[in-house]
Amino acid sequence: MSPFRERSLANFPEVRNRSRGSCGSVHLATTACIIANIIYMFVLFFCSKQLHSPLRQRAFSLDSSVYHSPEEAFRLDYEQMEEEFKVFVYPDGDPETYFHTPRKLTGKYASEGYFFKNIRESRFVTDDPRRAHLFFLPISCHKMRGRGLTNERMIDEVKKYVEYVKFKYPYWNRTLGADHFFVTCHDIGVKATKGVPHLMKNSIRVVCSSRYDDDDYIPHKDVTLPQVQLPFFHPPGGNDFKNRNTLAFWAGLSDSTLKDNLKAIWDNDTELDIQNNRIDFRSTGQVVFMERLYKSKFCLCPQGPIGSSRISDSIHFGCVPVIMSNYYDLPFNDILDWRKFSVILKETDVYRLKDILKSISAKHFMILNQNLVKIQKHFNWNTPPVRLDAFHMVMYELWLRRHLIRY
Repeated sequence: MSPFRERSLANFPEVRNRSRGSCGSVHLATTACIIANIIYMFVLFFCSKQLHSPLRQRAFSLDSSVYHSPEEAFRLDYEQMEEEFKVFVYPDGDPETYFHTPRKLTGKYASEGYFFKNIRESRFVTDDPRRAHLFFLPISCHKMRGRGLTNERMIDEVKKYVEYVKFKYPYWNRTLGADHFFVTCHDIGVKATKGVPHLMKNSIRVVCSSRYDDDDYIPHKDVTLPQVQLPFFHPPGGNDFKNRNTLAFWAGLSDSTLKDNLKAIWDNDTELDIQNNRIDFRSTGQVVFMERLYKSKFCLCPQGPIGSSRISDSIHFGCVPVIMSNYYDLPFNDILDWRKFSVILKETDVYRLKDILKSISAKHFMILNQNLVKIQKHFNWNTPPVRLDAFHMVMYELWLRRHLIRY
């Protein structure tokens, strides 16, 4: 035996004195350890597969906050916004035509009118532009349309207004408008502002048309304005699981290939309530529509070319929204984790829609519904505005963008 081997065994007399016949027990112990390790690795692999399966992962994550960041971090930053955030509203323009007197607070473009009214009722407005983090261009293209202006005339009006602001004030020229924002929910407003390139590419656009396939919408810069159809004459839906007997509901126009497919595939299904614009809103249609929102587990929200209040309607009535779109920036997407209170699908999932919804367990649906009730306050418009309502959430989105431009 080598001197090194002798020294090593000297430190372990029980091994050194063991008879050679005992080597079998050593081999047995080693074999047992190897088998135990194999079983342990198999268990780890199995648990990992279960944890990371799509449905399991979604259900597991639903137990946490509905916000992307920890709720305490969101609360602290939100309170800082309330204390510090300041916006300068340009006072120029004809108050009786295009600016400063918003449209009515009803209909599917009501959110635009509410924002115009709310910002003047809020603590965020400052008369001192030197204190302002952002500058608000109070352009109301919807009012221009109401006065009969053509698209060309509206584009010309917006150009003249921006040129006037650039000439009279120094603030636009410091950043080429990057610390400015405007609000428009009507698609006419989006078209009218496209005539000013710096306004579209540099300024923050708060718009309802927030599609990624729109070449002019820039997700990290622009903000989605939650579109609503007010007023709501019925109270918000709650955790009334037992009353929701319909699997899913949709009613609307077939104005896209996705909606055409939705109607063609599921129109006659007994568990999916698909109403292809068959509800007569001129008589009792609105009441029938709301009752179906109350009674459905899921409300289908397929993407189309025209802005829709379907998502906000679903949230108000406690019906879990099923977002069906490949390119759509959801309201408050920077703040809220939509997978905690909605189902997000690709447009091609329309072919297996029923299987996907039926695979969601009762417990999973209850968690989605409970989280949905938690965030209802974020989609409410009020006058005057209320803490954490839709107006304040839009302002918080703007607050998050205030640091993009420093001078």
